[in-house]
Amino acid sequence: MNKTVIFDLDGTLIDSLGDIHAALNGVLHLRNAPPLALATVRGFIGKGSANLVMRALQAQDLAVDDASCSAALADFLRLYSADSAKLTSIFDGAIDALGWLQDRGFRLGICTNKPLAPTKIVLDQFGLTRFFDTIVGGDQLASRKPDPTMLFHAMASLDAKSCLFVGDSEIDRETAIAAGQPFALFTKGYRNTSVEMLKPEYYFNEYSELIDIVNVLDK
Repeated sequence: MNKTVIFDLDGTLIDSLGDIHAALNGVLHLRNAPPLALATVRGFIGKGSANLVMRALQAQDLAVDDASCSAALADFLRLYSADSAKLTSIFDGAIDALGWLQDRGFRLGICTNKPLAPTKIVLDQFGLTRFFDTIVGGDQLASRKPDPTMLFHAMASLDAKSCLFVGDSEIDRETAIAAGQPFALFTKGYRNTSVEMLKPEYYFNEYSELIDIVNVLDK
């Protein structure tokens, strides 16, 4: 594992569904469209903000040509960045686990399909930036997860030939498989597939259990 752990963000370290839902419905409101239910938006998360916005427009029978999607994405990022912590919380135990890893010499990274600017805003607002040696956002490279390029880029930034990738979704699982890296699934995130179907190398319900996983791997 090369003492390197790389994390997804939304649904893994933070529960950001409420603020994402509010911003996305703000985009729809600007277009005189009805709001989407929280559960519907939850199912849209995982493939980046552009895909999220496009699916919302499609769900409400709005135009999804390039110009319409681009304008809606700009509105979403503006609304979300302006108020991205009101309804967001850090999952219990995450800060303690990050501190534990950092204190024991692990290099930590973020690999998220969320664009870099709002990613940094959220990390700063919750005091998480200090834990991470690299942050890779969904608009930095030509591809996004589940393409493994993002994870390889994060690993290279940490001078790591291997890592434990921690995430919550089908997209994260696919990314780990494509990159040939072990995966630890956080079960309280935004996945729609059972643990049994995803077949992660490891899974955990509480962050104290992630510490136990890393302890085994680091021996």
